[in-house]
Amino acid sequence: MNKPLRHIAIFCGLLVLALLLRDNWLQYVQADALQKHERNRRIAIERYAQPRGDIIVDGKPITGSKQTSGSDFEYKRTYKNGPMWAPVTGYASQAFGATQLESIEDGILTGNDDQLFFRNTLDMLTGKKKQGGNVVTTLNAAAQKAAYEGLEKQGGKGAVAAIEPSTGKILALASYPSYDPSSFAGNSTTTDTEAWQKLQKKNNPDDPMLNRALREVYPPGSTFKVVTAAAALENELYTDADQKTQTPLPWIMPGTRTPLKNDGDLPCEDASLREALRVSCNTVFGKIGADLGNDKMLEMSEKFGFNAEQFTPVRANASVFSDDMDKAQTALSSIGQFNTAATPLQMAMVTAAIANDGTLMKPYMVDALQDSSLNPVEKTDPEELSRPMTAKNAQILQSMMETVVEKGTGGNARIPGVTVGGKTGTAQHGVDNKENPYAWFISYAKSADGSSPVAVAVVIEDENAVRGDISGGGLAAPIAKSVMEAVVKAKQ
Repeated sequence: MNKPLRHIAIFCGLLVLALLLRDNWLQYVQADALQKHERNRRIAIERYAQPRGDIIVDGKPITGSKQTSGSDFEYKRTYKNGPMWAPVTGYASQAFGATQLESIEDGILTGNDDQLFFRNTLDMLTGKKKQGGNVVTTLNAAAQKAAYEGLEKQGGKGAVAAIEPSTGKILALASYPSYDPSSFAGNSTTTDTEAWQKLQKKNNPDDPMLNRALREVYPPGSTFKVVTAAAALENELYTDADQKTQTPLPWIMPGTRTPLKNDGDLPCEDASLREALRVSCNTVFGKIGADLGNDKMLEMSEKFGFNAEQFTPVRANASVFSDDMDKAQTALSSIGQFNTAATPLQMAMVTAAIANDGTLMKPYMVDALQDSSLNPVEKTDPEELSRPMTAKNAQILQSMMETVVEKGTGGNARIPGVTVGGKTGTAQHGVDNKENPYAWFISYAKSADGSSPVAVAVVIEDENAVRGDISGGGLAAPIAKSVMEAVVKAKQ
């Protein structure tokens, strides 16, 4: 072979080698990245080439699929009572992607998950078209309906979270105002895009796509006093619900000349823990926080789940109890003000732990995953998250919360024939507390055997309400009552 031909052969060989290297690089090294690339339309076409599996509540689908025309996406997602269930399902949109359960469990719902390999192989051998699996939730349809309709009737904005204390199962997760995921499930540049734009916060200040139950943190106000009471009992600052506290009136916050005020002329001087919770004494619980100090209050808060994101599997924002505070700041934080902030899910977790005799279970909303033939693929087992309180102290705190409902500010949550414990809260809002406060209510229902089937947290933010009419007992407690009633009825 002469020299020019040899050079050409070598050059062609290098080109072939480069091609092989590039091919292997694309097929093996970059395969996952290319498959997941936002501009890889083939993946989206495949995702919507068959009906998605369903999200199930109480054995019934709350989602569906609809065949489309004039698009290379053959099916699009549909939702039943979309606004009510949006905080649970999220959305699956041909144009705008997916969120929450629709995103997290996309592999199961589309049938592409590795856990469905055997099912898909069997279907391929039998000539059956690939189908998506189902996501079975822990939600209670009646409780969710009561929560959403209660918020809708109230108007304004708000959220509800309800948990089964013994397992951590989420029974209700409602947010208002909400949105219908069906309205932008397709990829029309007119109808779907227009509906999407109307829901964006820049175009809609009510921010209907915000999942307030998981993603919004609010000052919890006086509902946080149950955490402070738990810290007092666990640290043996006080050992009995009816023991008198050493609380002067007025009480001046340490390092200041500022008295911590109560909301009215309340019997708070040296009040017992029970009486202080019943009438909601700021002085008693602020002084407890200052006496215990930042470190002990922080420790108790974190045992209840503060300062950590929760994954249900949908992510919930971390609630906040600060460190490095002086005694006056700790006092304010211990009554649910200053920097303290909580999601409704977090306050439902606090209530559930108290109702479950001091054991906090990890909250979750997916009970099981199924293949297209309804065979189980994966099952969620309840998991203990922490033990903030001993059973003895939790039962003391239960008796205090039950007094709040029987003889105090939580009377609107009473259910005939059912023991209910609760705590109201009215949290300051805005610079110098100029905006309407947030109305809170946390509660649990107790069965005859002492177990609790449900713990609830409700928050209401109503900018149009008369300021003097805003209270946790007035606005939030009736919603909590209806949610508890729905769960108790389902258990009977």
